[in-house]
Amino acid sequence: MKNAKLVRLIPSLLAVSAGAALLGAFAPTTIAGPPDTPGVKPSPVIAAMQTELDRSFKTLSAQEIPAYFIGYTLTDTQRADVSGSNGALLNSSEARNRWLQVAVRTGDYDKDNTHKVGERQLPNGGPGTVAPVDDDAEVLRRAIWLETDDQYRAAAEALIKIKTGREVKVDTAAAQAPDFSKEQPHKSFGPLVSFTLDRGPWEQKVRAYTKAFRESPAILNSIVTFSAQAQNSFQVNTEGTQLQFGQIRYRLELFIQGKADDGMNIERYYNFDWVDPKDAPNDKAVATASAQLRKEMEGLVKAPINEPTVGPAMLTGRAAAVFFHEVFGHRAEGHRQKDITEGQTFAAKVGEEIFPEFLSVVDDTTRKKLGNEDLLGYYQFDDEGVPAQKVTLVEHGVLKNFEMSRSPLVGFPHSNGHGRRQLGATPVSRQGNLIVESTKMVTNAELRKKLVELIKQQGKPYGLLIDDIAGGFTFTGRGQPQAFQVQPLVVFKVFADGRPDELVRGVDIVGTPLAALKKIVATGDTPEVFNGYCGAESGSVPVSAASPAILMSELEVQKKETDTDRPPILPPPAHDTRSAGAAAQASAVSGGLQ
Repeated sequence: MKNAKLVRLIPSLLAVSAGAALLGAFAPTTIAGPPDTPGVKPSPVIAAMQTELDRSFKTLSAQEIPAYFIGYTLTDTQRADVSGSNGALLNSSEARNRWLQVAVRTGDYDKDNTHKVGERQLPNGGPGTVAPVDDDAEVLRRAIWLETDDQYRAAAEALIKIKTGREVKVDTAAAQAPDFSKEQPHKSFGPLVSFTLDRGPWEQKVRAYTKAFRESPAILNSIVTFSAQAQNSFQVNTEGTQLQFGQIRYRLELFIQGKADDGMNIERYYNFDWVDPKDAPNDKAVATASAQLRKEMEGLVKAPINEPTVGPAMLTGRAAAVFFHEVFGHRAEGHRQKDITEGQTFAAKVGEEIFPEFLSVVDDTTRKKLGNEDLLGYYQFDDEGVPAQKVTLVEHGVLKNFEMSRSPLVGFPHSNGHGRRQLGATPVSRQGNLIVESTKMVTNAELRKKLVELIKQQGKPYGLLIDDIAGGFTFTGRGQPQAFQVQPLVVFKVFADGRPDELVRGVDIVGTPLAALKKIVATGDTPEVFNGYCGAESGSVPVSAASPAILMSELEVQKKETDTDRPPILPPPAHDTRSAGAAAQASAVSGGLQ
């Protein structure tokens, strides 16, 4: 599909998206990175990378088509996974690997081999290659040497084609910005991280957690996954940057599936994220979450389908967080303002009011927690060697900034630390910790009362209370509807006449951003966090979104896609009373013959 740009947010790994002067006139802003840890020395990996970088750049910068920038990133990953299903162990494994990525740029900061002419952009930057896990300098340098040679040749060829293509193509005004920003180099050496894990207890836990789900005949399948990941990153580049930092993450995911009588698939998720082993959820916390998932599943498989409507709605904090991530966050990513194939919804709206004035939005990747909850979007440096920063995107309703990588915009000449990627992809500007703040807050109970008032004022029989959400996606490409779709999991009808709320299913939130964002009339006073993984051009990256509950005067919902498959003809074996009766009778007969 031409120009389709689909970006998707998922909660779980189980489910695997005003110009001023010329940019060159701005000097790089000095940003303080995380302080070095006293006594921590650079790994031998840094020395090996730097030695080979110096050797390569001396020669490649003197070629007929010179390299003006080379960057190396080596990522060392230790990962353990334990998963179970329906009371049995599915997998238990642990592995360690290293991945090398080399960025070579030919030309200059203004126009280089990554330049896009019209709608055409040549591939740039390979996916990288496996690197040895030993710290043997000669072996590491050999791997770096071969990958550097491959990437230089590709970059040189791309620049030749771009210069030829520019003779018959005209750049847009947005594309007049430089291709790469000049940034201050940073040197920071943090401690290397690792974990020691006995997988045995987690193997027993995933068996027990998934076995408990078998008690419900509404649950057709259950999967619980525990993962631990320690990742160390080493970065060097020809600007002088040398970085060494690590991060550990732990995650426990609960996932259950059911099916309504009409064939609609019902899924419920819950995940725990933590970085300190002592913060791991105990069995009681998991049991509480599991019981809630079971209760919701048993209600949803029997719930009626909601008809498409437009009317008042209240989104609880997690649902609101995903709403902002999809509706606003992706359209505030810097590279989308520069690309002619993008919808560029907010490109020319800097300084304009795009939200109600009581709302502000920041993307703060320096923040580790919100309240007691760890934020998945925290990091120390981005994947282009720029320190993480707090960026004010919207201030009292007015658009102020974008999430920026090292691909500059007119008026925005520098990165603010949002160049991100999954291993094997090329960094682009991405969200991190998107946090919504409000000055028009009431308690959630009062917000619900306001929802009922709106229902009455508009003469509607009911409004919607959206209580939990799976994720969502949005189209940002030009030539596609500038639309979003958010996928709620738990939705209630709230009636104007005071009847009890009614659980419904099959609801998808849809709309267009410029219209939807203006419909927010008030917020709750308690922010909630959604931790998930966002898939877009540069792969899947961990993100967080946080928001208080929001009240919308108007929200459009449509019917969720369904399936033609019906539920299984027989109930689960443990819940087949006919089979149980027959077995008991056979046992009695057998006993009489002995």
